[in-house]
This record gives sequence, C-alpha cells and structure tokens, in this order.
Amino acid sequence: MAEHALAVTPAAPAPTHTNPRLRTTATPRIVNLVATVHLGCTLDLKHIAVHARNAEYSPKRFSAVIMRIREPQTTALIFKTGKMVCTGAKSEDMAYRAGRKFAKMIRKLGFQVRFENFTVQNMVGSVDVKFPIRLEALAANNQQFCTYEPECFPGLIYRMASPKVVLLVFVSGKIVITGAKKREDIVEAFSNLHAILLQFRKS
Repeated sequence: MAEHALAVTPAAPAPTHTNPRLRTTATPRIVNLVATVHLGCTLDLKHIAVHARNAEYSPKRFSAVIMRIREPQTTALIFKTGKMVCTGAKSEDMAYRAGRKFAKMIRKLGFQVRFENFTVQNMVGSVDVKFPIRLEALAANNQQFCTYEPECFPGLIYRMASPKVVLLVFVSGKIVITGAKKREDIVEAFSNLHAILLQFRKS
C-alpha cells in the first residue's frame, strides 16, 4: 500500500505591524540650553560693561554683566569670579561656539581669559503630541511621579526617575522637558512618556 505524505499547512507568521495609535512622528526639539564655563581669571565687571558692546550691568539688581550676541543668538551672564553662564542656544555646538565668542570678546578687553570646564547644565525640549490629554486621570494613576494642582499651575508636573528629568504636560498635548544634560535623555524621556499618555488620550 502506497504511503501518502501528510500535507502540513505552515503556521501563519506573527503579524509584524504595530498599532498605529502607538506610533508617533512627534520629535522633541531643543528650545533652550544652559551651559557654564570658567574663564580662569577675576573680572572687572564695570570695565566690561563700559567697553563691551551689547552689555548691561546693574549691580544693585544683579551681580553679573549681561551680554548678548546675535550669531549665534545667545545671552551670557558674566560674574566677577570668572564664571560665565550661556543661555539661549538650541544645541550643544551652538552653546560651545557662543561661549568661545563671548570669551574672545572679553579677552580683547585686556583680561587673561582661558576657556575651562565647559559643561551643559540643563536642556529644555518641547514637543506636541497632537492630541488632548486627561490630566486628572493621568495624575490619579501615576501619583508617585505626578503633581497636578490646576488652581496653581495649568500643567501636570511629571518627575521621571530614568532618565532623571521633569516633564510639564498640558491638556492640549504640548509637553516641555527640562533637567536633561544631553539630547538623548530628552528623546528617551518623551518616548517613555508617550506610551503612557496614549492611555489618557481624550476621545
């Protein structure tokens, strides 16, 4: 008797698509970066304010010279100790170039300036998920991470443990991410939070 081979139907492959609701094309962008650098010498702030362009100094109001440049568009706070804080940059490279430019301007005024310990202290990112969020429910289900007091501040404050950043979440779907030291932290924090926000999307 002839033996007949059994026909075996191959198992259907597992679906590879993902739920379109879980995908997002939103990408956080850096809106401000704060960096510090030490210029390696003591500075005469009054001399800088008098001789530098675009410089302000009101010692009764604030103990630093405020200096601005247009390219790259940034602001520096320059302290007597030689510490300088650069704000307004949109990237690490932009902050570094701005710091170098400010240092060069101060060197031209006769100070023995060095450029030491350039450090990014804070990055602020912004992103819009394009859907409204139920903030009350989000806060109630994530009490260990969230603070939401709409009578004091319209946004929900989400303190993420890893990466260690703070996210301000607004009912409109706009999110501000602060406290990061590198761009990757902002991207990772948003990716982590986005999956949670989808659970509290207003229908």
